[in-house]
Amino acid sequence: MTFDIFKPYEEELFCAVSDRHGGVSPAPYDTLNVALHVGDQPVNVLKNRTELAFRWDFLIENLIYMDQTHSDHIQIIDDTAINKIENCDAIITAQRNIPLMVMVADCIPMMIYDPKKRVIAAVHAGRNGTFLNIGAKTIKRMQEHFGTDPADIRIALGPSIHVCCYEVGEEIADIVQKSFDNDYIEEREGKTFLNLQKCNVDRLHEAGVPAQNIEVSPVCTCCDTNYFSYRREGVTGRFAGVIKLK
Repeated sequence: MTFDIFKPYEEELFCAVSDRHGGVSPAPYDTLNVALHVGDQPVNVLKNRTELAFRWDFLIENLIYMDQTHSDHIQIIDDTAINKIENCDAIITAQRNIPLMVMVADCIPMMIYDPKKRVIAAVHAGRNGTFLNIGAKTIKRMQEHFGTDPADIRIALGPSIHVCCYEVGEEIADIVQKSFDNDYIEEREGKTFLNLQKCNVDRLHEAGVPAQNIEVSPVCTCCDTNYFSYRREGVTGRFAGVIKLK
């Protein structure tokens, strides 16, 4: 999957999200699992990442990914000698030909580009990260370190679990209502559902990103079996969002 929001920048930027097809991993990770932490054999994961590198024209040795911990820890990538960033849920770089990868299976893969300063970010925006406002905090780091103007930023929110399927309990609903408001909660048939996409988009607006600069994928990973979904499957793989400056 690619994004319309980034099409004007195709000569200088690559950004795409994988699905679960075209890899070598057996069930329940079938087939294009890119995560080492879910129980799949490392040799399979390496083959799958190598397949993505071939498909998307990047060097596997340049790939930067995160040990995602549902935090608001953000790392700026200047040293490309280290491929795995520990205890991190957002990575930022202005380095060319360094692909940044976020791995998800219901959480939101948030891909950010500042075309004026030529800076990119890959963000893991799950429920906890959303509550910690990781998207806006990543933009603030881009402002502080690179001089980014939020009005220039383009953002894509990739496939993730949507309000149609994201049922939450009373405790989570209370947190949302106290921290934000009822706009992000839907009640249906005695059940409570969370709109994680709207919660992120509104925080990005508050950070200064115009509405027309944000694209939200309509794909719900829990509905669409072309993508891994932790909510639907439990033990499963992870698909990838990758962004790279050419």
